[in-house]
Amino acid sequence: METIQVVLDKELLRAADQAVRKLKRNRSALMRDALREYLRRLEIRTKEDRDREGYGRQHEIGADQRAWEAEAAWPEK
Repeated sequence: METIQVVLDKELLRAADQAVRKLKRNRSALMRDALREYLRRLEIRTKEDRDREGYGRQHEIGADQRAWEAEAAWPEK
């Protein structure tokens, strides 16, 4: 592991220290867990944004796709 220095405002440090006491962990473990969770959520959000963009492009139908769209239509009765 590497040692780093992190600057926190007093309120955030106070809240972190309360959580540390409640969870019976140390600050480093709390910070590692919080950063892992943040990065996990960031990765999920990035994938969701990519998927949303991809699904949004599906509505852009080109000429080659229009022919297939006509084939997929229900026949009139």
